[in-house]
Amino acid sequence: MSTIFLGFRYCVLPLGFFLSQHKYVTGLLHKLYLYTLKLVCTLHVSRTTLSLTNGELLADPSKYSSMVGALQYLTMARLDIAYDIQVVSQFMHAPYTSHLIAVKRIFRYLQGTAEHGLFFKSSSRLDRVVAVCDADWVGGPDSCRTTTGFAIF
Repeated sequence: MSTIFLGFRYCVLPLGFFLSQHKYVTGLLHKLYLYTLKLVCTLHVSRTTLSLTNGELLADPSKYSSMVGALQYLTMARLDIAYDIQVVSQFMHAPYTSHLIAVKRIFRYLQGTAEHGLFFKSSSRLDRVVAVCDADWVGGPDSCRTTTGFAIF
């Protein structure tokens, strides 16, 4: 059985339930006229970092802001894009062409993985807690700040 609620498709399965935002992703791609983009299988190019002044300043940053804002809603069920959305969100005040290219690459990735989501396994075991932490030491070329993140399951 599948139900759509607040843009999420909720499917009850024998082993648990599955949350997806397939309809939201495909609707967003059509709304922004990005459904004809060439697919990519990775979110970002390896060893590439975005800087405050890469490329040319966009004349109208409102389109960039609306694209990134729409992507932020996806991070609730698409944890694979959360870090990249956080990175491109840092440049909303003054986006450059390189930042727009990075956002379009995220959309290219989403086009090929629109059906991805979260699977929650039904289990009566509550005795297992898993915590994951990662850090990027001085990864930002502009601020030289450390980026850290964690998740507890």
